[in-house]
Amino acid sequence: MRYTNSNMVKCLTIKAIARCAALFLFCLLPLKGICQTGENTVNTLVEMGFENVGWTEDGKERVYVLQNSAYRLNGVGIGKAVDVIQKMGLPDKKPCRVIVLDNNVPQISLYYKPIIGDSVPEASRADWNVSYDLGGAWKEARKIKRENSSLFKVDVVVYPELSLKNLVITQIYQVLFNLSPTIEVSLWKGMKLTAQMVIPIYNDGFEMMSEAVYNIYDRVHPGCVSLSQTVRLPYNTWATFSIGHFMANRYGVDLRMQHVLKADERFSFDGGVGYTGACYWDAFTCHFDTKKVWTWNLGANFYWSYYNLQTSVKVSQHIQGEKSIRCDVIRHFRYCSIGFYAEKGNRGIRSNGGFRFQIALPPYKYKRKGYMPRVTPSKNFGMAYNAGNERNYYKTYRVMPSDNIMQNNSFNPYFIKSELLNY
Repeated sequence: MRYTNSNMVKCLTIKAIARCAALFLFCLLPLKGICQTGENTVNTLVEMGFENVGWTEDGKERVYVLQNSAYRLNGVGIGKAVDVIQKMGLPDKKPCRVIVLDNNVPQISLYYKPIIGDSVPEASRADWNVSYDLGGAWKEARKIKRENSSLFKVDVVVYPELSLKNLVITQIYQVLFNLSPTIEVSLWKGMKLTAQMVIPIYNDGFEMMSEAVYNIYDRVHPGCVSLSQTVRLPYNTWATFSIGHFMANRYGVDLRMQHVLKADERFSFDGGVGYTGACYWDAFTCHFDTKKVWTWNLGANFYWSYYNLQTSVKVSQHIQGEKSIRCDVIRHFRYCSIGFYAEKGNRGIRSNGGFRFQIALPPYKYKRKGYMPRVTPSKNFGMAYNAGNERNYYKTYRVMPSDNIMQNNSFNPYFIKSELLNY
């Protein structure tokens, strides 16, 4: 009997262990499913061409981090990412947040909160709230491992440059057309190297007014060569510090900042200060003027989300010390941005105005193959019209060729929301 009882005890013990193990594995199945769902979503986004992709999750929400490097238009790219996450990456009965990066710097977040007992079986694009607010998720999300890093990957971006002048009575327009291939590299978080080469294609009347032996517009020469570091500060504030040879033949240092009101993200303020001097390229020899000047600007902006209409007022001190106040009104569409401006200054033609536009260039989707340099045309092309023909005063510069009205609005949460709804 003892021998039989012992066998029975052993059998009961084995059965109990087996049941506990089965119960333990059953409890782990939901966790395993969640893990696979997040990883599979990241893998799908990477296959689509998104960079700096990662995910994390806690008891409150699931967070995805990504950078749109697959689609030319951020609104379209973010919409595609949202579709993938809705299809295969949403957590069960828990909020989900998507943080969108630019050169590894967080810009905006999209937040989805399911309604318990809601009759709608699936989430839609309309259910996502888009905002500059990152919530408390970024503190943990910034530590996660990201797939398909953008660091040290080279883009060769070809910028078309067209300039027109109407100053000569015997000639309708003086025309200058260049192609400017530009190397753009992300060196570390927020740091961008820009190195440009200007290749003249057609010149009908443009001349360099300097002591250069040759007309600079007729010869291949370097353009913008700069380093820019961008950081996101608390309270929806961004700062960019740049040093190098800028656009419009200026060299020196530049600091620009933007602050978006947390209470109402339609309102924002921006400002900048620069300490620069004149310079020009004589072939591959750069000539610098030792005299440097301070320039600054301070502006306020309002975004009318119903029409994607941006209004800004800015006070500036320009390169020659003249001051002006300027108002811009810009309407943003998916493939273009069109605006008008009026300016009042204290020198030269004191009242001036004109219009400006940017148009997105194809292709609108592209992928990168590993660390092979990717060659593409610039994201957009634009021009500004100076109705008063002011030639000497109210000049400004850009720290890099990609700085324009369309690009500066590409992460506006109201614009992104409208793209989600209207695509």
